[in-house]
Amino acid sequence: METMVATIDLPGSFMAAARVKEGELGMFIRHSLAAELYREGKLSLGKAAEVAGVRNKWEMVLLLNEKGIPIDYTAKDAEKDLETLKEALGR
Repeated sequence: METMVATIDLPGSFMAAARVKEGELGMFIRHSLAAELYREGKLSLGKAAEVAGVRNKWEMVLLLNEKGIPIDYTAKDAEKDLETLKEALGR
């Protein structure tokens, strides 16, 4: 996966206001950005997981749940995931 680096200026009080530790800032921003773009419908669940840096869609679902963001996951999505799982398991 190709990555990019973005530089942003934040007020000095940001980390205290957001209650984020210095070493956690990058992941905090990635999680927040991915969750918000998913909520706005700009990212799919899989792409949001990629942006957030989580291992899979299910971890993204947990992240969205923590942030109180409803999941747009239909029965058709579940069927597609089941087919993918069957293919991966060779069934």
